[in-house]
Amino acid sequence: MAGKQKSRQSSKSKRLRPARLAEKLLLIRNELGLSQGGLVRHLGLENQIGRDYVSKFENDLLEPTLDVLLAYARAISRSKSGEVLEAIIDDQKDIPFRSLKK
Repeated sequence: MAGKQKSRQSSKSKRLRPARLAEKLLLIRNELGLSQGGLVRHLGLENQIGRDYVSKFENDLLEPTLDVLLAYARAISRSKSGEVLEAIIDDQKDIPFRSLKK
């Protein structure tokens, strides 16, 4: 039985992580002109993540959950629907920044 579990685990492939994600999340925060704590408040995620999580995202130590990525995308999209999510997670695309600073 243990052998079967082991073979199942080794046959699973790891999901590829976007190589530029940390860089893009830092760019988003800088473009918004916010501190890490300010970003958490701006995203409306005070009950989910703290400033320390933003630091870990930006230093590629932790990958944000999908709902957090969607909040980032909504923060920089004109329609607030998150249409730029693909640009955040696709290493081949750049984020289409328009002036975001208030």
